[in-house]
Amino acid sequence: MIKFAIRFTTAAALLTAMAAGAHAGPVSDPLNSPVWNDLAKKTFGDAEIVFDDRVKVIVPDVVENQAQVPVSADARALPNVERLVVLTDLNPIQHVLTLTPVAAKADAFVSFRLKVEQGTPVRAAALTSDGVWHVGGVFLEAAGGGCSSPAMARGDSDWTTTVGNAQGKLWRNADGTARLRLRVRHPMDTGLAKDNTPAFFIEKLDVKGAGGEPLATIELFEPVSEDPTLTLSVKPQATDASVSVDGRDNNGNIYRSVVPASWNQSALAAPRAATR
Repeated sequence: MIKFAIRFTTAAALLTAMAAGAHAGPVSDPLNSPVWNDLAKKTFGDAEIVFDDRVKVIVPDVVENQAQVPVSADARALPNVERLVVLTDLNPIQHVLTLTPVAAKADAFVSFRLKVEQGTPVRAAALTSDGVWHVGGVFLEAAGGGCSSPAMARGDSDWTTTVGNAQGKLWRNADGTARLRLRVRHPMDTGLAKDNTPAFFIEKLDVKGAGGEPLATIELFEPVSEDPTLTLSVKPQATDASVSVDGRDNNGNIYRSVVPASWNQSALAAPRAATR
């Protein structure tokens, strides 16, 4: 496990630096991003930051579609994760999403698709209960143009009738958690396309157990791809036959859906639908 500190946090390190007649500076960014220091300051303020290889980011070696780049952010190797933030240094909109695993703080995992405007570092930052941000990341090689491309749905005359429709399923894992996969129809416009379409995107999804207890919250931003497809790790009650998802976009539209569990045969027999 490799762990680099952005700043020295021990008295011994501070005394060593003072004895040398100089103050220790920040450790260099492993991805050599020209904007990392400013991005870190804007995102994390004065909080302690460490580069930590227990936070994994997985992207494809070859990007076939810059508007639909699969990304996985996984901080489950860390204890007591309270928040997981995904950032893209060189995208025009750097903040991609924030996951708050409400009920099971160890379930800090999200998989989704991303729009990229050029090759960029893609990072995941996990906030643990001690107030430290643990950052992992990779460099994504991509030709770009995804953020400024219009949504494909805009070419369909009836796209407004499908906005907010959702489908998904819940699978149980051996450790008591469950894997939730959800797809929501939405153009996720960035506001950067040449057709001058304004930003229009889902900004929040709340996942709840069958009894209404919160399981996870995701805040989404413009770089998330059209028709967001998300995979999460959640921990519903063992008796739950489904989970619910409440969503809201930046225009104030409300979306609600129920995702059946794979172990609930009666729910699987029923049609899956979302209401707006």
